[in-house]
Amino acid sequence: MDSVALKQEDLVQWAVGESPFPGQTVSGDGHLVAAFPGGVLLAVIDGLGHGAEAAAATTAALSALGANVGKPVVRLMEASHEALRQTRGAAISLGSLNARDHSLTWLGVGNVEAAVIRRYENVSRVRQSIMLLPGVVGHQLPPLHATVIQLEPLDLLIFFTDGINRDFLSEPTDATSPELIANRIFRKYRRRTDDALVLVARLAERGWHTPLYMQELADLSR
Repeated sequence: MDSVALKQEDLVQWAVGESPFPGQTVSGDGHLVAAFPGGVLLAVIDGLGHGAEAAAATTAALSALGANVGKPVVRLMEASHEALRQTRGAAISLGSLNARDHSLTWLGVGNVEAAVIRRYENVSRVRQSIMLLPGVVGHQLPPLHATVIQLEPLDLLIFFTDGINRDFLSEPTDATSPELIANRIFRKYRRRTDDALVLVARLAERGWHTPLYMQELADLSR
């Protein structure tokens, strides 16, 4: 039978805050949230510098990622690298959520940071951060090694470019909606010396264990 595409809102609720460098009309920062059977891909791209050339690099990366959604993150990074060879390059961080085993496979090259904040953060302040590899996608790609971690419903995943001051990670993160969290981070920690973007995604509680979801997974395995 045909594969079943899970709706991204069945797995994550997400929001983004973004703005170009002051005085510019386009941003070199971009994002992608795309569902595929059994999971969802989250990506944030920071084209080097700012302005039209940075935006062109980000657009090329988004096109490559969009054409390969659902593939392993190492393959996605390699596809982005090929697509960016004729551009100034970019920093890229990727997170692929697998609903079958509640895992996140993530990989970052450059300085787009990402962190997981657990749903019980207010008790034990457990955080995990992406391991960023040195390099520039499109010009100098290091040996790629993805990391896999386990997630639980309501865990929070935050990606942010260097236009966002990372000091927000030292503050408690409340249990409000991703939209409110993204807006708070963006308003308080946005730097005005670069393009800026923060992507906040929370694993939806209903999408991981509902009977309909389990039936969709059974259909996908046939």
